[in-house]
Amino acid sequence: MLETPHAALGIAIAVAVPNPSVAIPLAFASHFILDMVPHWNPHINTEMKKYGKLTNRTFLIIGLDLVATAILTGFVAYKALPNSSLFYSVLISSFVSILPDIAEGPYFLFGWRNKYLDVILRFQRSIQVNANIFWGLLTQILVILGSLYIIS
Repeated sequence: MLETPHAALGIAIAVAVPNPSVAIPLAFASHFILDMVPHWNPHINTEMKKYGKLTNRTFLIIGLDLVATAILTGFVAYKALPNSSLFYSVLISSFVSILPDIAEGPYFLFGWRNKYLDVILRFQRSIQVNANIFWGLLTQILVILGSLYIIS
């Protein structure tokens, strides 16, 4: 799944659950739950096996996705002020909701291989439910819209 739906749900959890000690672990867990929802994203592992690197198209998708995630996170965190507890809960919940994917970054971008990253990658692949681009993006749009509803 792209990062924006993960972050949107993590932020929605932070907004809906006033206790950051509960919201932050829930936001982290939401990552794995969303990965079990049929979705589409660039097939990074396949590209690495086929080309030995990520394609420019994939880098563009990842870049746009991360920008959208940062804008959404920054906007909601800013709107939470002056409530500093909610501000930090939004920032941290957004971050931990995408953390498992961020942990894979060094593996794919820099070729860093170690047993911990291998375990994360295998687990992530085992729970992924892929869909074609239409249905896979539709589910992600619905997650974002539902999250925005909760946030508002």
